[in-house]
Order: sequence, then structure tokens, then C-alpha cells
Amino acid sequence: MTEVHQLSRTDARRIAVRAQLLARPRPAEMLEVVRRLTLLQHDPISAVAPSADLVLWSRIGSSYSPDELRDALDRQELIDHRGLIRPAEDLALYRAEMAAWPGVGPLRPWQEDLRDWVEANDSCRLDILDRLRRDGPLPMSELPDTCQVPWASSGWNNDKNVQQLLKTMVARGEVATAGRDDRERLWDLAERIYPDDPVPSIDEARRIRDERRLLALGIARARGPEINEEGIVGETGKRAVVEGVKGEWRVDPTQLGQPFQGRAALLSPLDRLVYDRKRMDELFEYDYTLEMYKPAATRIWGYYALPILYADRLVGKLDATADRKAGVLRVNAIHEDVPFTKPMTAAVGREIADLATWLELELESP
Repeated sequence: MTEVHQLSRTDARRIAVRAQLLARPRPAEMLEVVRRLTLLQHDPISAVAPSADLVLWSRIGSSYSPDELRDALDRQELIDHRGLIRPAEDLALYRAEMAAWPGVGPLRPWQEDLRDWVEANDSCRLDILDRLRRDGPLPMSELPDTCQVPWASSGWNNDKNVQQLLKTMVARGEVATAGRDDRERLWDLAERIYPDDPVPSIDEARRIRDERRLLALGIARARGPEINEEGIVGETGKRAVVEGVKGEWRVDPTQLGQPFQGRAALLSPLDRLVYDRKRMDELFEYDYTLEMYKPAATRIWGYYALPILYADRLVGKLDATADRKAGVLRVNAIHEDVPFTKPMTAAVGREIADLATWLELELESP
């Protein structure tokens, strides 16, 4: 019978923190961090800084320069694929599924509807490919909309034909993001962007992706909602249960029994340590909601509050704003979920000061 590892919540948290490169010693090299994490979420909101940059700063510290990320994207060492920045070599793990679009095996009704809509607008798809072949890379605003059947939606995507067609063309492996012009995404033929690496079979690619995810997460669920693909790892790793948490987990065996030396860190709301809110609640027992979409009067922690990590616990939230016009990092509040000890206060204070240094802003506290 397969051994099931018995973990306390402390064990599980330390595995998660260490796997996410948020323990000591800090990593030093940006590309190696992205390869270990497997992805960065590309989100331009910069109430403090863009999320991808915050994630890298949280690991590396103020020696990290956002230019490193931009340059790696320009050199196509990293690729923006469906809003997630990935190592270029990892794209091969998705290309077999691209070739099998809209899916393998019996299709679901929504997949059939999407296939039929793309087929009805095949002439527009070919027009976009032709324009990119001649003039790419181009922003979406310069691509032709010759769709015969409009995209129907009850939401804000209604009639956004080119936007929706580009999404399916990414999924089919035909087009790819080729950088950004200011804040507008540029598009080009995928064959000009993706490396010409050997493509494994779908089953082999999924196995490798599961292994890479577990290495990045340390501990994760084997299965979960399809929408949470980046948080589930299949049957890779070792079976484990966590004291006080229902259900079974999978754990990276290389993390078991390893020493732990924690530190303080300020996290992006989209950081992988906290992005899966269910996992965050189960392992860290941490209450957090990104409140930027709430009316100001109903916010508890702030517009873009940063979770505060100390050792293996999430202990509070930092409500701060980068006011670049005024040249200050304005600290509105530090919300303590647990009373901060003197060492915690000092360590968190150093991280806030380092954040201001990295942003090249003066620190303004209440």
C-alpha cells in the first residue's frame, strides 16, 4: 500500500513557502525564479507595482529590475501566453493540445459552439493571419474584423469579435503575444514567437506540467475545478494528509524533512502562494479578499492590500499606494491579523523600506 505522509499545517505551510522561494536564502537570478515558479500572471494594475514585478521583487529583493523582465520578454526567453508569462521552453508542453483544438475526445457543448463559431468566421481568421504575416506584430485595433457571425454574449464581450477570435487562435497555436506597445498587446504569428522545440504527446506534456507545478507549489491537490488547472497536480508526487484539513494532498518528496528558515515578505495579491484562495484558507487559515472591485466605503484592508508573510504564517495586510506624481510610497495602514512582536515589526518594516527603495519613492507613513 502506498505510504501516506502525515503533515501538520506547519509542515505544509513551510513546504509551500520554501517551494515558492519565499524562505531563506533569497534567489538571485530572475530567469531561474520564473522557471521555478513556472509562471507569472501578467496584470498591468500598478497601484503599487505590476503583479509580475512584485512577485519577482518579493523573491529577489530590490536588486531586481523590472527591465530584466521586459528584456527577457523582448528576447523571447519568456513568453506571454494567455495572460501568463512562461519560460519559452515550456510552450512545447502546450502545443500538442493546441494542435488538437477544440479538445480531445467527446466535446462539451460549449466546445462545439466555439468550434462552430470559429468555422463560421474562418474568412476573418484567415484575414487576420494574412495581415500579421505581412505587417505583424500589430495591436488588435489594427486587425480586420470581417466576421460574418458576431460574437454573442450577454456580458461586456458582446460583439468583440476580433478579441474573441484571437483567444481561439492562441488556443489553436496560430498567433501569440509579441510584446506590448505601451500598454497595448501586440500580436504576431505564433511560428515567429514560439521556439521550435520537440512537442511531446498530450499525455506526456500533462505529466511534465503536473511535475513542474508540484515543484513550484510544494503541496497541492491532485484534482480540483477545471478553472484551477494551475493549482492541481494529478497523481505526481507523494500522497499526504494535512492535520485538520479534509481530503488528500500530493507533496513534493524533495521537500519532506527539509530545514526551514523563514523571513518576512510582502506579496502581490496574485502571488501563487495566495492566488488559490481555497488552498490559502486550508493551509494558512488566512482571511483575504482583493478589494479593488469593492466600493471604497466597504473595503476593510484597502484597494490593493499586499498580504504579509512572516516565516510560515500570513500575518497581516499592507495597505499602500505608489503615488508616482508625488514621489512617495504612501503607507495607509498595516493591518495586523495577529499582534506583531518586535522582531515581526522590524522585519516587516525593513521589507516596506526595501519596497520604497526598489520603487525609487520616498516612504510616507501615517
